[in-house]
Amino acid sequence: MPKAELLDPQGKAVAGALSRTGHSAVSGVRVGKRFEITVDGPIDDAVKSEVREIAEHVLSNSVIEDVVGIHYLESNAELAEEATHAASEHGDEGYVAPAGETH
Repeated sequence: MPKAELLDPQGKAVAGALSRTGHSAVSGVRVGKRFEITVDGPIDDAVKSEVREIAEHVLSNSVIEDVVGIHYLESNAELAEEATHAASEHGDEGYVAPAGETH
């Protein structure tokens, strides 16, 4: 992948083409040895289906390439929300280590 601070004209061109072809959930694309697609909002089943369609029909040449994998990462905001929710469930117990973790 190009470094984050470098411009990615190929990624910008792909993002523009996706927008013009109705893939409105995608807000950014970076192209290198893999594609990194950024979406706005939560990643629900509809977004996952749209990303799979993009990967299989737009970003790859099915004659010579396979879509190897699609991975979804949570944003920092989503991780913070999960942590807040988990903390509220445990109330006054303090830190509760996951199973197998010791301190």
